[in-house]
Amino acid sequence: MPDKIKIAFVGSGGMAEAHAPNYGKIKDTQIVGFCDVMRDRAEPMAQKYGGEAFTDPAEMLDAVAPDGVYILLPPFAHGAAEFACVERKIPFFVEKPIDLDLNQAKEIAQAVQDSGLLTSAGYLNRYRTSVKKAREMLQDDPAVLAIGGWIGGSPEPDPKAPITVWWVDKSKSGGQFIEQVTHTVDLVRFLMGEATEVAAVTAQGFNVGIPDYGIEDAWAVAVKFASGGVANLYACCASNASGGVKLDVYAKNCAFAFTGWEHNCKIFRTDGPDEVLGDELGYPEAIYPEDVAFVEMLRSGDQSKVQSDYADALKTLEITIAADQSVATGEKIRL
Repeated sequence: MPDKIKIAFVGSGGMAEAHAPNYGKIKDTQIVGFCDVMRDRAEPMAQKYGGEAFTDPAEMLDAVAPDGVYILLPPFAHGAAEFACVERKIPFFVEKPIDLDLNQAKEIAQAVQDSGLLTSAGYLNRYRTSVKKAREMLQDDPAVLAIGGWIGGSPEPDPKAPITVWWVDKSKSGGQFIEQVTHTVDLVRFLMGEATEVAAVTAQGFNVGIPDYGIEDAWAVAVKFASGGVANLYACCASNASGGVKLDVYAKNCAFAFTGWEHNCKIFRTDGPDEVLGDELGYPEAIYPEDVAFVEMLRSGDQSKVQSDYADALKTLEITIAADQSVATGEKIRL
């Protein structure tokens, strides 16, 4: 591996703007390319952070030969970039959710495994101090119940903000539980282990008059875990008076109350005083630790500091897709 790690980006939207500035802080790295289907989005990023602008991922990879690639695409747009990286044996970081097509994601995961390729996935909450503390304590006192999710207001599509346009399109985002609450689903997996069953219901018809709106207004999802524990997870994008991000996790002798995007945490114990872990990083600062871990993986070939790779992120996707299948069929889905 050369002294200076070369980084390229597939996708030049908001997530690229969140990750790219970190490469001004991570030593001995260089951004060499930005790719986007809309060249007028890739070019300003290249001018701002360095590198060349492209509209085709494979063309960019061949032209700039990066050591690592960020795949920062809407859920519906995955596939070509991942396979291009696999074919060229270039490690990649993929933002959540890793796909909308579960079969395609499984195919990519198999190709990654067969090639031995190093990967990372954008589940940044795993890097938080509060989450690491909870995971450590739950090893000896497993979680019995988790309750949590994301509640937000009615979306307002804005042609100048592309994410708000595709986010309300079910065929492009998959809906709030798949696209957004995937962070909470992954966090519960990280703390409770692997899921075995999923059942879900949704609410619709409350958000009206929103152009091209086709997603659910709210989700209620029950998940059973191999450990025996259960979770009630939720999503809502129709609450304009109150909302937020929250996750409560209960074990026999300890409990954790995570609040806000920062996942500040209050810890309760039967054998000692309560503890508050605050001052956690907000967005986009919280992305920095996972970017550092990605670069360290590229430099050393050691994936141990990466908290979620592609194969692991696939398991989170399976839960969210199972919830969608449960809604469609009215049946409990076994994983």
